[in-house]
Amino acid sequence: MRTLCASTLIGEFFVIGFAGLVAMKDPDLSMGTVWTVSGIAMFLCLLLCGLVTRPGGIALGWVLQVVLIASGFVVPTMFVLGVVFAALWWASVHYGRKVDEAKARFAAQADASTPDAA
Repeated sequence: MRTLCASTLIGEFFVIGFAGLVAMKDPDLSMGTVWTVSGIAMFLCLLLCGLVTRPGGIALGWVLQVVLIASGFVVPTMFVLGVVFAALWWASVHYGRKVDEAKARFAAQADASTPDAA
């Protein structure tokens, strides 16, 4: 699960950076504000790559997805990209758990079929 979720978060990292570039064109927003918010969100993406398997990591990922969708109020394209990444996040969590369960089953079968060397 970690690999799939981290891949999604790295994709979001770049999308947030590009959205920051687009948001800079808005005359109502200062460059400092845009890059402070974008920088924090980008840092959270990287931080969550390491926290995804810890308690609360998935929930924090969902919070990031909601914030990404809400950023559409500043950059309207982010409504669509936010929903796309939320779907990718769901798929990463859902199928990642299935892969982890399958790996655990195969490992258990391999351990059970290996004769003791004692």
